[in-house]
Amino acid sequence: MDNRLGDIEVFLAAARAGRFAAAAKELRLTPSAVSRSVARLEARLGVVLLRRTTRSLALTVEGETYRERMARLVADMAEVESGLGRETQTPRGTLRVNASVPFGTQCLLPLLPAFTARYPHVLVDLALSDALVDLVEERADIAIRIGPLRDTRLRAKKLGHSKMLLVASPSYLAHYGMPQTPDDLDTHRCLQFSFRRSVDGWPFRLGQRVVHRVVESCFLGNSGDVVRLMAVAGGGIARLSRFHVAEDLRGGRLVEVLAAYNPGDGEDIHALYSAQDRLAPRVRALLDYLDEALILPG
Repeated sequence: MDNRLGDIEVFLAAARAGRFAAAAKELRLTPSAVSRSVARLEARLGVVLLRRTTRSLALTVEGETYRERMARLVADMAEVESGLGRETQTPRGTLRVNASVPFGTQCLLPLLPAFTARYPHVLVDLALSDALVDLVEERADIAIRIGPLRDTRLRAKKLGHSKMLLVASPSYLAHYGMPQTPDDLDTHRCLQFSFRRSVDGWPFRLGQRVVHRVVESCFLGNSGDVVRLMAVAGGGIARLSRFHVAEDLRGGRLVEVLAAYNPGDGEDIHALYSAQDRLAPRVRALLDYLDEALILPG
C-alpha cells in the first residue's frame, strides 16, 4: 500500500534531526526503517534529498526545497484537522521556552504570572541563556531569538522590533565627559560583546550616510546583561537594545549618548517553533498571549 505521507513525515523528521538514528528515536522506528523510507521517497521523486555521511545527514538543494514545501503542507493539513475541534481543546502540559537573558528578565518574566493564571493547566519550563540552542536537542517548544534568523528548519513569528542605542551611566559621563561626535569615542571606554557580531563596529548616521566605526574595547561581556551591568556600574559606553535598558533609562541609571547620530537601526525579535508543534494548544496559547500582552519600548 502506498504510504506517501508517511514517507514524507519520515523524511521531515530525518532532515530535522540530522541523523537517521535520532529520527528513528523520535518516530519510534528502527534506523533501517527510516533509511528505507527516505530511499523509497527519493526513488519515487527521482532525486537525492539527503547526503549521507558517517556522522550526519545534509540536505541537498533539492532536499531543502522539498523540505520547505512539504513542511508547510504537513503543517497546513494538521491545522485543518486540529481546527475542526480546536474549541474543545484546553491548553495543558509542559511548555518549554528558551529565551535570551535580557529578553527573559526584562520582557517575558513580567508577563508570565498572568499567562499561568489564565492557563492553569500549563506548566511553563523557562530556560534563560544567551547561547543559541537547538530546539530538537533541548526539547524546547518555543525559542525567542533577537537578531537575524539562521535556522530555516523552524517557523518564526515576529514579536516586535527593538531599536539600538548608546548608553552610559551619569557617573561615567561626569568623570569622562559627554562625547559630542563619534570621533570622541577614541578617548572613551567602550563596552562590547565577546562573541562575534554580524557587522564590526558601531553604526552612526553622518548626514545622508550610515558609517560603521570600529571602537576600541576596554571590556568584553558574554551577554547583554553583563555589558549592561558594567555600564550601570560606570564602566563605559555600551550599545544595547532599547528594551534591555528601558528601566535603567527611566530610573536614571543610564542616559543615552550621541542620540543625534543614532541611525535608527534595531533588531527583530521572533518566537521560533517547530512546524509540527505550531498547533499544540499550549504553544498557540503563548504565541497568542505574547501578541496581546508584549509591548516593547519605542
